[in-house]
Amino acid sequence: MRIRGRGFRMRIGYGWDSHEFKRGIPLKIGGVTLPHNKGLGGHSDGDVLLHALTDALLGAIAEPDIGTLFSPSDSRWKGADSSVFLAEALERVTSAGFQIGNVDSTLILAAPKIGPQADRIRERVAELLNIPADRVGIKAKTPEGMGTENAAIAHAVVLLEERPTGSRHTKSTRKATRR
Repeated sequence: MRIRGRGFRMRIGYGWDSHEFKRGIPLKIGGVTLPHNKGLGGHSDGDVLLHALTDALLGAIAEPDIGTLFSPSDSRWKGADSSVFLAEALERVTSAGFQIGNVDSTLILAAPKIGPQADRIRERVAELLNIPADRVGIKAKTPEGMGTENAAIAHAVVLLEERPTGSRHTKSTRKATRR
């Protein structure tokens, strides 16, 4: 399945993240602020879903992970909106000559219930990725007996497809567009 020596027509990426709940900060999941008495601690806004999606996108194109690109030791990222990380990963995907086919995710947390918020999260993730909402899967599970009741965990997988020839970026322009 190679095209003119450029690589595979499709790529799959997987990402995973977790953060502990903490009082006094808003809860953001998938770029949506959810009603809850605790938020997720982290160097940035702690958005486990956007972090997992960022790593999935970067992994699919064999780029460094989120922690390498946006080091927790770098004060620039303290409290940062995780959509910034996702936007950078998406730019790298585009520069590498790919587009998103679909994404799927599973959130694991005891509370709050994600079901009532799933459509809002799906719509926001689709907006951030510039894809239709029917290409974004959002599922939620409870941690039942795993001992992770005070944390949120996100798993994400992405399918990338090679963009048609003549798209905005090509592999040869990739280095010129990197930050």
